[in-house]
Amino acid sequence: MRILITGGAGFIGSALTRQLISHTDHEVLVFDKLTYAGLLSSLEVVASSSRYNFVQADICDAEAVAEVLAGFRPEVVAHLAAESHVDRSIDGPADFVQTNLVGTFVMLNQTLGYWRTLSDADRAAFRFHHISTDEVFGSLGDDGFFTETSPYDPRSPYSASKAGSDHLARAWLHTYGLPVLVTNCSNNYGPYHFPEKLIPLIIVRALNGEQLPVYGDGSNVRDWLFVDDHARALQAVFERGEPGQTYNVGGNAERKNIEVVKTVCSILDRLQPRADGKPYANQIVFVTDRPGHDHRYAIDASKIRADLGWSPSVTFEEGVARTVAWYLENRTWWQDILDARYATQRLGVAHG
Repeated sequence: MRILITGGAGFIGSALTRQLISHTDHEVLVFDKLTYAGLLSSLEVVASSSRYNFVQADICDAEAVAEVLAGFRPEVVAHLAAESHVDRSIDGPADFVQTNLVGTFVMLNQTLGYWRTLSDADRAAFRFHHISTDEVFGSLGDDGFFTETSPYDPRSPYSASKAGSDHLARAWLHTYGLPVLVTNCSNNYGPYHFPEKLIPLIIVRALNGEQLPVYGDGSNVRDWLFVDDHARALQAVFERGEPGQTYNVGGNAERKNIEVVKTVCSILDRLQPRADGKPYANQIVFVTDRPGHDHRYAIDASKIRADLGWSPSVTFEEGVARTVAWYLENRTWWQDILDARYATQRLGVAHG
């Protein structure tokens, strides 16, 4: 198939691109604006493939979207392009509204126009796959799991913008008949993760001898999903999923934030000990919690397991060990990011 991936130079999008080029015969066109977190270096390993194509453009640019749809003629649109960092959304919500809401509207509207030009058979086979987050459901208590029927209760500008984009995608399904699929995933991690998110941030700061900031008392809980497992899930959904359906994708790996940080530290102690022999956990500091910090997310992924046969294959401990090893072996990748003075500090906390 021909698959158009918006945000394909981002963390999850590049993992999906590498998955499809390396393990399938699909042809991929990456459509990415190349904002601070969109990195062509994440796609270098597949860039020489004849089945890989790239266009630098903005999903809010209707003319550019229409031109790519008409020229590439995709059979699947995997819509991953989004502003995705909660802390940044607190400090600058306008970009999140523009990209996540307006950009998704443009993608849906232009795709609908393209879809209507297809033959009956091609329209029936076409898929618009909207990729979203579990954060749209708000905060869980100590018990229970998010399911596909959980009510929406977003708490941050980021999650609110993603919730709105989910509703737009479903509206284009029900109002216009566009064959839409929606997935909501838990926290991703793995190689090529931009070093402002928790796990890579801790790795980089630990290696640089800096403090390791943990919000509040570190008791907030997330379900962690190895990014390559997520890429396999996305492929399963757009290849075999039923239009109109939503699938939750989770790693079945709930951990408190402080446990995540200590796991990273212990792996670094083993793979790259500090020169003074002391544990990296000594660098942990607790900082003021961010506003509206959700207490717990946890995904019930039984539907995608039952319907599509997908399940996570990488345990949390294995995935973190592989991630830490990758960052140790690919210092140039993340050092180039730091040298370019990207903002890798934790944002969204109260400023003096």
